[in-house]
Amino acid sequence: MLDLVIRNGQVVTPHGVGAWDVGIQGESIAAVAAPGALAADRGMDATGKIVVPGGVDPHCHLAHAIMSHPEEPSETMGPEDDTRGMAFGGTTTHLDFCYVRPGGEIQPVLEQRAARWNASSYVDYSFHITLCGALDLKVFDQIGDAVKAGYPSFKAFTTNILPPHPKRPGNRLDFGRIHYAMERIAAAGGVLAVHGEDEDVVQFNYEKFRAEGRMGGENMYLVHSKLSEQLAFHRTITLARATGCAVYFVHTSASEGVTEIGEARADGLPVYGETLHQYACFNAEHYKTPRGFCSHTYPSLKFPEDQAALWRGLVDSPLSTLATDEYPTPLALKLKGKTIEDVTGGNTGAEARMGIGYTEGVVKRRMSLERFAAITSTNAAKIFGLYPKKGAIAPGSDADIVFIDPSVRKTLTKDDFHVSDYSPWEGWQVQGWPVMTMLRGKVIMENGRLLGDTRDGRLVARKVDARVLKRPAC
Repeated sequence: MLDLVIRNGQVVTPHGVGAWDVGIQGESIAAVAAPGALAADRGMDATGKIVVPGGVDPHCHLAHAIMSHPEEPSETMGPEDDTRGMAFGGTTTHLDFCYVRPGGEIQPVLEQRAARWNASSYVDYSFHITLCGALDLKVFDQIGDAVKAGYPSFKAFTTNILPPHPKRPGNRLDFGRIHYAMERIAAAGGVLAVHGEDEDVVQFNYEKFRAEGRMGGENMYLVHSKLSEQLAFHRTITLARATGCAVYFVHTSASEGVTEIGEARADGLPVYGETLHQYACFNAEHYKTPRGFCSHTYPSLKFPEDQAALWRGLVDSPLSTLATDEYPTPLALKLKGKTIEDVTGGNTGAEARMGIGYTEGVVKRRMSLERFAAITSTNAAKIFGLYPKKGAIAPGSDADIVFIDPSVRKTLTKDDFHVSDYSPWEGWQVQGWPVMTMLRGKVIMENGRLLGDTRDGRLVARKVDARVLKRPAC
């Protein structure tokens, strides 16, 4: 006898969409079967709902030092605040970052980060390892041990996103060290996530715009330019081709980035691309509105033609994931910066990700439900070694399940969100919204009520399937 059977829903599985029953035993999915085939102690009626795997957000920065105001150090909101929104929004697993800087080593940084998350997250989690600055070469010898310990993903910035400041540590990893890291990551069975912008172009643009007195933040898209993304993506892919390393480009923002990813995948390279729902839904004209910086994250919003390319990449290919670059702050801090040198990046987007993705993708652009589940959950789980534990409604997978109610039609207000005192999605019209979130068999949100707590989230060990590392597998 099963603990629970979900009945009467439109269920999205790895094998297609159908009116199946989903049986749950303990924390796992035990069976997906024809209606009426499963017996359980209790049932859950999903009539009229779309049943999808719990969302996987592969790109979050919680409890993270804010870089835009180095004279006034502060941090983004922590997991105890932000993952509440994830629970409401249908995300059941998130990947954050730990930063290894010169003088540091991987294992102590991982331990410190894990301790910060312990008993502080409503949803499950893990961490990418960000390699920053002029790292001692011995740090790269620790990559293999990190992969064996369940942390197979690493990150590199190809630029410092802001100008140098004595109180702001740089994040950029030079291309010599990126090449060195790729060799070791490929050998160990890992993947490298890349923030791809050209350092020379970005820093020259800061210098040029400063000299011209064009300091308004509305010029951000000209500093963090389309050309910068194209150059960095192309150079990174060249190194990936030479080393055999799997590469994942975070927050692709421009049509040029989409093209570079598509061409690499057409050549059979294990190259993957992520974009953000704010990049797909807003463009650079939005910076000129009173609260336009609420939708800024680095690199920058671009042009309508870039939005169209991003949506084509999400609905069909070559993009693999819809993420957030979550960087939650209060509204006052988000709008404190006014210039190209002090606007705060990131936003509180994780709670809205599944709902916006459904409305804009499925409803407006006829994205299939299978593709919706892929870009919001399954592909991230595969690329970063969570699959099939996460990212699937299938026997043996964790019972991470979300109900989306397609009958919900509303204009979002601040009251629809549960993290900060603002959302960049206030005023956005949606059709379809998450109404139930289950984490490992426990309902943590139902019909607008939070039922979970910060002790529910667990650190998840990961291992990337070799097929993901050898060719474009998703």
